[in-house]
Amino acid sequence: MESRTIRFSRRGELVSLTNVPPERTLLQVLREDLGATGTKEGCGEGDCGACTVVIAEPDQGRLRYRAINACIRLAHSIDGMALWTVEDLAGSDGALHPAQEAMVQAHGSQCGFCTPGFVMSLFGMYQNHVLRGATVTRELAQEELSGNLCRCTGYRPILDAAQSMAALPRIEQDEQAILRQLEALHAQRASEGVRGASAYLAPLGLPELLRLRAAHPQAQLVAGCTDVGLWVTKMHQQFGQVLDVTQVQELQRIAHDEQHLTIGAAATLTSASEALAAQWPQLAAFFQRFAGLPVRNAGTLGGNVANGSPIGDSMPLLIALGARVVLLSVRGERELPLEQFYTGYRQNVLAGDEVVGWIKVPRTGSPHPGALPQAGEGEEFLRAYKISKRYDDDISAVCLAIRMRLRDGVVEEIGIGAGGVAATPARAVQAEAALRGQPWTAQAARRAAAALGAEFRPISDMRASAAYRAEVLANLVQRFWLETQGHADVNLESFRLAEAALP
Repeated sequence: MESRTIRFSRRGELVSLTNVPPERTLLQVLREDLGATGTKEGCGEGDCGACTVVIAEPDQGRLRYRAINACIRLAHSIDGMALWTVEDLAGSDGALHPAQEAMVQAHGSQCGFCTPGFVMSLFGMYQNHVLRGATVTRELAQEELSGNLCRCTGYRPILDAAQSMAALPRIEQDEQAILRQLEALHAQRASEGVRGASAYLAPLGLPELLRLRAAHPQAQLVAGCTDVGLWVTKMHQQFGQVLDVTQVQELQRIAHDEQHLTIGAAATLTSASEALAAQWPQLAAFFQRFAGLPVRNAGTLGGNVANGSPIGDSMPLLIALGARVVLLSVRGERELPLEQFYTGYRQNVLAGDEVVGWIKVPRTGSPHPGALPQAGEGEEFLRAYKISKRYDDDISAVCLAIRMRLRDGVVEEIGIGAGGVAATPARAVQAEAALRGQPWTAQAARRAAAALGAEFRPISDMRASAAYRAEVLANLVQRFWLETQGHADVNLESFRLAEAALP
């Protein structure tokens, strides 16, 4: 098949690459083809952050910067974007960028292997926060560096560096020049169209995507590649043809109306979580624990849903919220509850010519569930729990989400989604039935916990034993009961990292 040319902006210049296989990663291209060896290869699975680079795309007349993992990002996916690696930050005179200078002054580098990745995450933080007048707090720095691991345990000076960047001489990118370059690239791509004989298909519009999917049902669908990338790096898979959905404009949108929050399948996990947390603020801490920021910046909600991992974190929450998935093809569209999308372990009802289009989340209950109800209204509670070995940047052993609406102390509506306890993300139908229409009491919570234990038969694996998972399910229901009674000191989310005074 034909090899599509990759074009992107770097150091203010346009870079063109040809004959790049569809499964070749961005990290391989950077290190082996472009000689950009400052970007390191660590885990090869998006966990350690040593390979972090920053990409940017136009967004309402400005650039939107995102730190991503180059090791699991397919090289073709950055076509039409701007790219920065650690080699691109220092000035032509050798003057260091504030992200680099701050690391030097705070003694943030030890063995140095992870340092380029930390610097690039700091660069993304600098562009998105410092240059926009926001203060980088200790808490923000910890959140946005959660996808970067330091084996030398040198986090304290790196956090110091994050907070000190704003005090250094300001350095800005020539955004207008970059925007003009990207606009020219977009126009060129649009005029060329997508040739069906290409090994890497990356349509810009929905009609073209559906046409290509119908014509090439054998092509490997990709979105953020946070899972497919592992097939390349760990299983050495090769693809005859790839169909990338991430640049389809219609699928990047997030729409609000009175009934639904509708999230396009190509919306990043970062954008999707921001939209969901705007509706349900108490979910913000849960989303911060959804992998590290570079993974959330690359991965998409639609990709997470379509992948269907039983330990994926978004699906239990969406199931509890009563979300529905909209499937698209040239034949039309169909809509079904999310839990009915899955038929077995990583299997679903998608036909060969279909793609996931949107996830529709009902906007029910009070604007901020968990707050005191207004006169004549019920009270709604929503909690999502993630249990993992590491608090940050780890895969769940158990994920449980509960949405409950009470009226006069009786359970009027209930939604429970569970992950890590079955072959697919699942709705806890029996536990819901045990609660619906019943007074919400400690005894009812115990009945629901027992129903959960009877409904699921989790397995033992490297993350947790079956007995542990079963015990955790019951304990999380008890925790939910306590939180609905006003207890705020039963979880780590209530802990706040104290601000450290810099010398």
